[in-house]
Amino acid sequence: MTGPPLTLVDLAAMPVSKLERVGPRKLESMEQVGIRSLLDLLTWYPRRYLDRSRESTIAELAAGEEALVLARVVSVESRRVRNHRVMVTAEFRDRSGRLRCTFFNQPWRKQQLETLIGDVEIAVFGRLELFQGRRQMTNPVIDPVGDRTGRIIPVYPQSEKARLTTWNLAEWTGQTLRRCAPRGIADPLPDEIRRRLGLIGRELAFTDIHQPADLHDVHAARNRLVFDELLRLQLALVRRKRELESSSLGIEHAVGPRSDEASVPGLVDRFIGALPYPLTGAQRRAGDEIAADLARPLPMHRLLQGDVGAGKTVVAVEAMLGAVQGGHQAALMAPTEVLAEQHAQGIRSMLAGLTIDDDGSLLGSRPVEVALLTGRTPAAERRRILAGLADGSIPFAIGTHALIEDAVRFASLGVVVIDEQHRFGVEQRAALRDVGSGDAVPDVLVMTATPIPRTAAMTVFGDLDLTVLDELPPGRTPITTEWLVGDEGEAAAWEAVRAEVADGRRAYVVCPLIEESAKLEASSAEEVHDRLRAGPLAGLEVGLLHGRMKADDKQDVMDRFRAGSVQVLVATTVIEVGVDVPEATVMVVLDADRFGIAQLHQLRGRVGRGSAASRCILLTSGPSGPDGSARLEALVRTRDGFELAEIDLDLRGEGTVMGDRQKGRSDLRLASLRRDREWVEAARSVALELVDATGVVTVPELAAELTLLDAEDEAFLTKS
Repeated sequence: MTGPPLTLVDLAAMPVSKLERVGPRKLESMEQVGIRSLLDLLTWYPRRYLDRSRESTIAELAAGEEALVLARVVSVESRRVRNHRVMVTAEFRDRSGRLRCTFFNQPWRKQQLETLIGDVEIAVFGRLELFQGRRQMTNPVIDPVGDRTGRIIPVYPQSEKARLTTWNLAEWTGQTLRRCAPRGIADPLPDEIRRRLGLIGRELAFTDIHQPADLHDVHAARNRLVFDELLRLQLALVRRKRELESSSLGIEHAVGPRSDEASVPGLVDRFIGALPYPLTGAQRRAGDEIAADLARPLPMHRLLQGDVGAGKTVVAVEAMLGAVQGGHQAALMAPTEVLAEQHAQGIRSMLAGLTIDDDGSLLGSRPVEVALLTGRTPAAERRRILAGLADGSIPFAIGTHALIEDAVRFASLGVVVIDEQHRFGVEQRAALRDVGSGDAVPDVLVMTATPIPRTAAMTVFGDLDLTVLDELPPGRTPITTEWLVGDEGEAAAWEAVRAEVADGRRAYVVCPLIEESAKLEASSAEEVHDRLRAGPLAGLEVGLLHGRMKADDKQDVMDRFRAGSVQVLVATTVIEVGVDVPEATVMVVLDADRFGIAQLHQLRGRVGRGSAASRCILLTSGPSGPDGSARLEALVRTRDGFELAEIDLDLRGEGTVMGDRQKGRSDLRLASLRRDREWVEAARSVALELVDATGVVTVPELAAELTLLDAEDEAFLTKS
């Protein structure tokens, strides 16, 4: 008896124990790799395919080439090498020649390969090396494929420890597809959308990804299944966004220049008019987008993304003044005390001369107060600030996570700005929204100076509206970036530092990342500081800044660096964001190949903030590996943070899309933010089309599939 077509939810509810010829040991093996349901099995996609019509032979492989060949095991031996490690050596053969494969520290390989000696064909994938004229591979991936003769053979990811072979997985997926055939697999995507995007049906896609007749079938199947994955993600994001917009009570801010509803008419206009420079076109567009959000009765959730030096702070202050203008308060939360203090100093300078009416004052007005609240705020000052925030007399608060402590309450918090959002946990970001009083949710502006690839922004921050500052303010001087190597390069770097200091300017020296250890980074910084003072930079005033110093000591060295009594600042990445010293014109980054592209780009942004030409010198002790070289060459070639972000995504991979739970693994089974940029945009567009204004997904079958998203992913989406 047949029923309606099987949905993905149906398949997720069917355990793999329903399959024939799957005993307890195989069930346990599948459990080890996370295959519990028939849906898990169907979405355990092949990682590559063998095209039997275009086989490469061992003799055809070139040295250094990464390739896959089909061969048979001839012999296997095992022996112990240094440090009690085991080396297994196997000899493979095809019709053209022999290939030696060596496996280090995999003692179980001997037994595995001995059982395959003879007529079983093995897919061997690795990089070919030539040693004394012999062809060999080290630690290749091997997949027993048996004696299958189909033209296209899928090769599945498998776990040697779980003893799952590609043969097993192909047999089980084939059995699943055969047993689904009488009822079929439902396709909830509306036909009009499927035709518009040129996508095949879902059932055909599952069949062709596992049992393709040719590689064209694989391409079409992959496109459909990639789109399905991305659409589920985007539907969850858009649904969350629309639910927030329809259910949350926001504040209708009085953002017009002379609004009758404004408590302080024209405050935003007076601020912009007093700036010593004109806004860029990008800043004006960003201000208009944010002002439109503030004027709506729905809470704003917007990501302000701008490259280093693009002028995000001015846009943020304009948004915050939009709240103050209407009689509300504004808060800015920064991840470090150094950055919070920098923001407070800069924003006080920007607001100098601006006043708001105050009937209790002799003059009838008072300056716009900017309060700074961090862990080092003195107790008496802290009590005064808490009282002023609670009664509304302090309109601006800038601080660290101290802003979300239980004692902090605002009379009427209207706008929240979160700077360098990636440094805060989801819970911390959510907590700042909740420190106001009343039922209204404050408008939230999230800022980052780390350029995010467009596809990643649409995925990770898909529940936020996106504003991009893609222009730099006039007067920013270009930064020349150089990559220098070895002792000679280091000598040239210290010569450059001395030359800049001799001209009255200042320099940063950034210490290498050793590992994720503040203690080790501090030791490294102290050692570099002492070495430079005694050697290459002897006679100069060299300061030290790292994360393990006391807050007062950090502030003292930064104040002296700004004033010029410290000429060279040796620091860890604590200076990565927010430090603004226009007189600093040269930066030397030691062991630069240990840093990622985004971090190096952020560090480089600490120079070039004044009118003098600036340099960033990337030092390495010797030649770097392929990825390190690619990163450094990209930084030398371009200062465009968005271009660098795309390069970084290509080099590094997207990792886990949702947060940091499993670094290096993507939550997407098949889709890639690198390869599938156009499908990310297509899925976003379709999701916006299929979710109504209240957050209801208008295709019930697609709404049901959202239950398949990982529970932790759903929580991440909800809170962020």
